[in-house]
Amino acid sequence: MQVNSQDYVVRQYSQNSRSTQTSSVNSTSAKASGNATEATTQTTAPDVDRVEFSQGSDVTKMSDSDRAALVKSLKDDLDSQMSRFTNMMTQTFQKQGITAASLQGDNFWKFMASGNYTVDAKTKAEAEQAISEDGFWGVKQTSQRIFDFAAAVAGDDVETMKKMQAAVEKGFEQAGAAWGGDLPSICGDTHTAVNKLFDDYYASH
Repeated sequence: MQVNSQDYVVRQYSQNSRSTQTSSVNSTSAKASGNATEATTQTTAPDVDRVEFSQGSDVTKMSDSDRAALVKSLKDDLDSQMSRFTNMMTQTFQKQGITAASLQGDNFWKFMASGNYTVDAKTKAEAEQAISEDGFWGVKQTSQRIFDFAAAVAGDDVETMKKMQAAVEKGFEQAGAAWGGDLPSICGDTHTAVNKLFDDYYASH
């Protein structure tokens, strides 16, 4: 994979991670809009972490095949979590008279940012768990996944890692643009945590 296409992949991964993290935050404090009634959802499992990818292993020291497998695992897991979350919220919105057609592309994230909807207690509890310290979208696990994804794409190459960090920065910028305003503080904390992981990597080389 060439570096320019690597940049794109890492930016997209970072942007998707940021967007879903901010959406989970908003789901814990969404306000009613007009005559919207409290929604009920059909989800059966909380949006919490199922796999941790950096337990006692140095991603940058993996073989090419192991790193490729890790990239696929991370992307597949993120895609699954993203699909689950957006489907859950789209169903919630539709029950409040908001059409799927109006939620295409960045409109989905901008509507999430508006908070003009209601969520039921179960959805709120799941969102709070998801962004908790040990949750799938919490600062620790989200920052580690972003770093692991960048490291797995780049391998143990400092200059390429710098390009991956630049791609991560671009991903944060794109997430802010998609959100349509200032991202919640959890995103700033995650941004700081990701950069600390990069700094630690550079210090060890």
